[in-house]
Amino acid sequence: MKNITNTLSEEHQNILKVIDVIFNECEKLENGKDLEKGFFEKAIDFIKNYADRYHHAKEEDILFKVMMDNVELMHCNPIPVMLHEHDAGRDFVKGIEEGLKDNNKDKVIENAKEYGFLLQEHIHKEDMVLYPMAEEAIDDLQKDEVLKKYEEVETNKFSKEEIQKYLSILDPVNTD
Repeated sequence: MKNITNTLSEEHQNILKVIDVIFNECEKLENGKDLEKGFFEKAIDFIKNYADRYHHAKEEDILFKVMMDNVELMHCNPIPVMLHEHDAGRDFVKGIEEGLKDNNKDKVIENAKEYGFLLQEHIHKEDMVLYPMAEEAIDDLQKDEVLKKYEEVETNKFSKEEIQKYLSILDPVNTD
C-alpha cells in the first residue's frame, strides 16, 4: 500500500526540531541575552523556505487539493482550518520580522513563541488526524499522482544543497 504522508511527517520532525531551537533561544532572551538578529534571520529563512515554500507547498498545492477532490469520503473537512493555521503562522513570522526591524526583543519573543506553539499543535493535528484521513480517502491512482508531484517539487524547486542549507539551523542541536 502506497503512503503519501510519511515524507510530510518526516519534514514535520525537522520543523519541530527548529521550533525547539527557537524556543531555546527565546528562553535565553528572556533570561537577559541580547537579541541576536542573525539567529532569527536564519530561523525565518528556514520557516519561509523549508517550512513554507517546500513543505507547505506540497501540502497546500498537492495533498490538500487531492483531499478536496475526495472530501465526500472524509467524515469532515479539516482543510480550511489547516490553511487558516498556515496563514496564522505566516502572520507570526511577519511579527518576528517587524520585531527584528524595530529591535524589539519582546515582540520577537512573543511572535516566535506563538509561532512555535501554533505549529506544534498544527503538526500534531496533521500527523494524527489529517494524514490518516488522507491515506484512507485517496485511492492508489491518486496517490501515484501525488507522489509524482512531490518528486517534482523535490527535484525542480529545491536542490539537496538548498534543503541542507535550511536544515543547517539544526547544527547547534547536534553539538549539545
